[in-house]
Amino acid sequence: MASVIYAINGPIVRVKGKTNFSMQEMVYVGEQGLIGEVIRIDQAYTTIQVYEETEGLKPGEVIHGTGMPIKVSLGPGMLGNIYDGIQRPLKEIEKQTGFYIKRGVQVDALDQDKEWEVSPLVKVGDQVSGGDIIAEIPESRSLVHKVMVPSGMIGEVTEVVPSGSYRVSDTLVKLQTFDGSIQEIKAFQEWPIRQARPVANRLKSSKPLLTGQRIIDSVFPIAKGGTAAIPGGFGTGKTTMQHQIAKFADADVIVYIGCGERGNEMTEVLEDFSKLIDPRTNAPLMERTVLIANTSNMPVAAREASIYTGLTIAEYYRDMGYDVAIMADSTSRWAEALRELSGRLEEMPAEEGFPAYLASRIATFYERAGDMETLNNQNGSVSIIGAVSPQGGDFSEPVTQNTKRFVRCFWGLDSNLAHSRHYPAINWMNSYSQYVDELSGWYNKNVSEDFIKNRAEMMALLHEEDQLNEIVKLIGSDILPDHQKLVLQTAKVIRLAFLQQSSFHEIDGDVPIQKQAKMLDVILYLHHRSKQLIQWGMPMSYLQQSPIFNEVINMKFNVANDNLDAFDHYYQSIDQFYDQAIEQNG
Repeated sequence: MASVIYAINGPIVRVKGKTNFSMQEMVYVGEQGLIGEVIRIDQAYTTIQVYEETEGLKPGEVIHGTGMPIKVSLGPGMLGNIYDGIQRPLKEIEKQTGFYIKRGVQVDALDQDKEWEVSPLVKVGDQVSGGDIIAEIPESRSLVHKVMVPSGMIGEVTEVVPSGSYRVSDTLVKLQTFDGSIQEIKAFQEWPIRQARPVANRLKSSKPLLTGQRIIDSVFPIAKGGTAAIPGGFGTGKTTMQHQIAKFADADVIVYIGCGERGNEMTEVLEDFSKLIDPRTNAPLMERTVLIANTSNMPVAAREASIYTGLTIAEYYRDMGYDVAIMADSTSRWAEALRELSGRLEEMPAEEGFPAYLASRIATFYERAGDMETLNNQNGSVSIIGAVSPQGGDFSEPVTQNTKRFVRCFWGLDSNLAHSRHYPAINWMNSYSQYVDELSGWYNKNVSEDFIKNRAEMMALLHEEDQLNEIVKLIGSDILPDHQKLVLQTAKVIRLAFLQQSSFHEIDGDVPIQKQAKMLDVILYLHHRSKQLIQWGMPMSYLQQSPIFNEVINMKFNVANDNLDAFDHYYQSIDQFYDQAIEQNG
């Protein structure tokens, strides 16, 4: 007996009585074949969430099962593509239906007609198993796509195609498994989005994901394979910050998930990324980027799925041995989709109406990050950076608090800093990174032996400034002794010269870690020299008359990123300032 629609509640559809459907099975709903997923089965009803608009759907229409979970197609052609939340290519849909996506449209996620240059890496008689690389395809100028044996498959190679041009649906290698059956390996494979792809081993984080942003790389670093949250109210710069990280992070692949954001913000992403040039290859940055666009006017159920679609694509490139960075903007919209679906399912609400399983869903999302040893004995990572949009900038709301439990970097954005035009508006007093100790060995070896010590001294000065500001608010700064006035002055230099960064400046927009270390060392050198002068009785009012402080603040614009020798000038200027002060007041 065919399964038919009994009830419709927004994106939630129910079928009455027993069915042959299984949990998480993908189904086609109604006459238009809307894509859905089975999310609950009991004796009375089967419940399905539909990933497309259900307007016009009627009880009595037939639902067809597929016998498979909702999955994505993984293969060459994903880089540079723009998908919706269930991996439908928006450019191809536009060609077929125009600017607006029609319901029930089915388009292959990968171009079935395009031919790719394939170079096989195995020969007849080789023993291979899941994860082994059997061929390479130059997917773009930025990246070589590695065709892998699907997970769980093992056997002996019986046939290999010669090097040449093939489509993703063509068989490249045939295997004879231990039971005697013949398995065909193509250039693509499919994988359920809610199931993490297997790895050989989870490794300890040991390398930073460098972003070119000083307050991240030097103050609150994230490791490759790490997790970070960017919470902030409206207008604090969450999206711009993720754009900066996506542009300049030293990841091989970027997966940008626009989850429930406004359409104009996704348009900005598309326009920016199409113009940006990858400094490593001089090719367009889109050639190593996958965009998942699920805007606020798209179906709410697909918003919930978009996160997992992006995760699965990222894990696929990780399994090739690449470092992948995911930008999820924003997980609050994803949580709101969970809340809406939960309400329509008539589940018991928890805090602020969110479902009781909100914390476990957030944990499931972030735990798929990591630095991994892949099945083919390579090293790959997935780093997840999720924006959080708390209402009114209230960090005590459930999504921010539960996210804080499962991430190890917390980059809290401050509306006061944003309103004062201090960007990135990360509040250094309530932000943190738990990766500092793990990454200290890398910084000492690859940057400077004094880097971690200098960072600690900088943070101590900023914390002391915060305490002194409480006194200044009450009684003014004139009452402070000179050595505390110097702390305020140095902290000001740190804030303006180091923590504040212009995302649109050709020099300051992307700063290598070696330059960051030099800048910090110059600032602290100025502080130490000034401190010596105060200890010898020099008044702070005299020191503030010197232009040296402004000169150091402006060094971020005046020193090219590839000319670190230019910092010698600042050490000489500070020494000259010190010697003149001694001479004039000696």
